[in-house]
Amino acid sequence: MRIRRILGLALAAATLAGVSAVGAVSAGAASSPNISRDDCTAAGGQIVSPAYDGEFCALPDGTTQAIT
Repeated sequence: MRIRRILGLALAAATLAGVSAVGAVSAGAASSPNISRDDCTAAGGQIVSPAYDGEFCALPDGTTQAIT
């Protein structure tokens, strides 16, 4: 019975580690590439300039991308 519990905990830890690794890879793949000012306005976005943080494109779907 004790071996089952240990194996169950090991399986749960491995599953959790696998899920977080997949999440990190997905988040990296989903990060937005840079966009130009012309592409931003063509996509219906607005150029936003927060203080001391460069320029960003705020797209209508709620995402932001750095402007190159």
